[in-house]
Amino acid sequence: MHGIRRERGEVRLETVVWILLLVVVGMVCWKAVPVKIRASQFYDHIEEQAKFAANNPPEALKKEILRKAVELGIPVTDKTVKVTREGDNIRMKADYSIPLEFPFYTYVWEFHHEVFRPVFSI
Repeated sequence: MHGIRRERGEVRLETVVWILLLVVVGMVCWKAVPVKIRASQFYDHIEEQAKFAANNPPEALKKEILRKAVELGIPVTDKTVKVTREGDNIRMKADYSIPLEFPFYTYVWEFHHEVFRPVFSI
């Protein structure tokens, strides 16, 4: 009896649920993975700037971070990026959010990048 049912083209409900689940997971990955890659590249750039902070004043470092944000399409502003020198340390912070729009739902992904490291002068 089961063999005849499958030959007529009937699909079990379990198969439909799994296909829908795969479509939803694929859509989430399609939207979220590029955002995560850009955010990781931005954080790596902030860390790289902190490594060589001894040679540059905080204003120049902030300007370079904002330039990279524009290049990557990261929505930060002059007010959401902070670069301060605290004694022999440098602190860099960037806070921003990126909306991920799905059918019937918009998720706002918050990012808070902070680097605090000692400044070594040569």
